[in-house]
Amino acid sequence: MNLLLFSLVLGLLSASQGEAQGDASQFTGRWLTHYTAANNIEKITEGAPFHAFMRYIEFDEENGTILMHFYVKENGECIEKYASGTKEENFYAVDYSGQNEVQLISGDENTLIVYNVNVDEDGRETEIVGLFGLSDDVDPNRIEEFKNVVREKGIPEENIWNFIYNDNCPRE
Repeated sequence: MNLLLFSLVLGLLSASQGEAQGDASQFTGRWLTHYTAANNIEKITEGAPFHAFMRYIEFDEENGTILMHFYVKENGECIEKYASGTKEENFYAVDYSGQNEVQLISGDENTLIVYNVNVDEDGRETEIVGLFGLSDDVDPNRIEEFKNVVREKGIPEENIWNFIYNDNCPRE
């Protein structure tokens, strides 16, 4: 029975990954960072490059590009940042704090789950999973899906950081 349930969950996750990769332009819009997890926790703590408060993501399928607008905190101050990239086979190649391969894992009208592999200037690889939402609240089922992706990527659950309650950067 457990094997059947596990197979169903994996099938649903695979199906949602395929949907999200199909036409990402439908997910263009204003997003807020809710949770971020990383195998290298130093990359998502305050002052780190991926302690980022998302504001806007534009997926341009026609031109094969992505543009992200977000804030990072440096010495407690919100610093506005932008990152852009181009679509490769099944990911977006983004140049920010090293090289990144960004994949949209799943999305719906209220949330996005994104996976990123960052290779910094020192060659250190970091896996990052982010959950973005439209408002301050996210459906508990989507939080559970996010946690499943975190586990699937081998990231310890204690490396999940809640960002939404610490977000005091401008929301435009």
